[in-house]
Parts: sequence; C-alpha cells; structure tokens
Amino acid sequence: MKNNKDIQDKIDMTFKSVDVIESVNVSPFFKDKTMQRLFTEKEEPQVVWSWFTPKLQFATLVCIIALNLIAFSKLQGATYDENINEFAESYGLSTSTEPILFN
Repeated sequence: MKNNKDIQDKIDMTFKSVDVIESVNVSPFFKDKTMQRLFTEKEEPQVVWSWFTPKLQFATLVCIIALNLIAFSKLQGATYDENINEFAESYGLSTSTEPILFN
C-alpha cells in the first residue's frame, strides 16, 4: 500500500510542476535566424580529390581509351616472330648478320 501512496505523491508533484511552467518569450525572428544558420552552412569539399573535376575525369578516360586502342591496333599488326626478334635484338641476345668492325 505504501508503494501506491508513493506513486500517487509522485504523480501529484508532477502535475504541480506542470502548473508552474510559464510561456517563454522568444524573439520573433529566432526561427528565421536559426533556419538561416542551418541552411547557409556548406560542407567544405575534400581537399585531396577536389582538383579531379568531372571534366578532367572525362579527359583522362578519353586518353586511356585512345591509348588502349592504339596499343590494340599495334598488337594486332605485329606477329609473334617480329616481337621475339625485336626483343632479342634490344637485349643483345640474337646474332646479327651485319659485319662487326672491331672483331
């Protein structure tokens, strides 16, 4: 029974505290100022990737595609034997048929 009495006292105290609450006087432009501050703050862009704009991304993509097309066309035009001979000559692995002056 004592618990019910304590609960009832707490309820009564809560209702009494509600009676004490008064209206708050606020500046008439408070809402406008607050909304203006909230929506005028802009996020700062990331400094790391801010220079890589969409125009630059597009130009990079075009260059990469062009280089790939050029490499693919060169790859189709060359044969395996030509590639091996060129590699061997560039690293001095093949014997050349040209006469050597200092032999």
